[in-house]
Amino acid sequence: MNGPMSLPVINWTAPPADAPRAPFLRLSTLWIQITGTWCNLECVHCINASGPADPWLKPIHPDVARRAIREAEDLGVKEIYFTGGEPFLHTEMLALLCDALEVAPTTVLTNGTLIDDAMADALAARARRATYSLEIRVSLDDTDPETNDRVRGAGSFSRAVAAIVRLNDRGLLPIVTATEIASAEHPGEGMYERFRDFLIARGIEKPRVKIMPVFALGRLGREGDPRLTEADLAGFDRGLLQCSESRVVGDGGVYACPILAGLPGARLTEGTLKESFVDAPLYHPACVTCVQTGMTCKNG
Repeated sequence: MNGPMSLPVINWTAPPADAPRAPFLRLSTLWIQITGTWCNLECVHCINASGPADPWLKPIHPDVARRAIREAEDLGVKEIYFTGGEPFLHTEMLALLCDALEVAPTTVLTNGTLIDDAMADALAARARRATYSLEIRVSLDDTDPETNDRVRGAGSFSRAVAAIVRLNDRGLLPIVTATEIASAEHPGEGMYERFRDFLIARGIEKPRVKIMPVFALGRLGREGDPRLTEADLAGFDRGLLQCSESRVVGDGGVYACPILAGLPGARLTEGTLKESFVDAPLYHPACVTCVQTGMTCKNG
């Protein structure tokens, strides 16, 4: 993790003065970008260009995460999410999870490849003792091993599926999160139904599936991708956007959006959560996808 950072294929331009803005309404959701862009996989569609070497967005110190959790509790937060990178690379992930579970329902977004039997046991034990509910979201991009591994890397399918089964066996009912990047391989098939049937066939009696669109950022971002204008938002309720009630703590400060954490245009302050309670610029091409699809990074 030492040495010069390698910048991702991503738009680093600060928002223009006339960028549309989303109003800040309330703090419902705290995101913690716990490992920055440090990940053990290097997926071809990764929204923040995470990978195993030289993360351009560094992991945060556990004290930063704990301060954010305490402040969010005082501000009435309703949900907490840990994301990365790969959260389970962080040496204090389990301890921080306990802290969060004393404050609000908490979710970890993971690729699942580090969830062995011991980790699954530890997560189940924490869920049993917790004040609030624990959710684990495991990323999987196709039900076909070869197709998935072309996106996520060799061996990732088998390890992720094993994690899903382990978690389910311990009563944690994981949420499987898939992007639409591999959907072209299955024309005419419904993604949700395909994943649902796949999980049922593996003994998951109550399958939970979240489908995400592919975003124009990270490894798929390109210069010239379209951006929102005020005219695009005529008649649109901006309070429906997740950045109207979410904030993200990551390296360098507090950001408006979990998928834009680390970008200068998304950073609202280098200070406290409360200081970030300002309108957020909808400046990035990814904002177009949120408006057009109604997508949220949250579980719902």
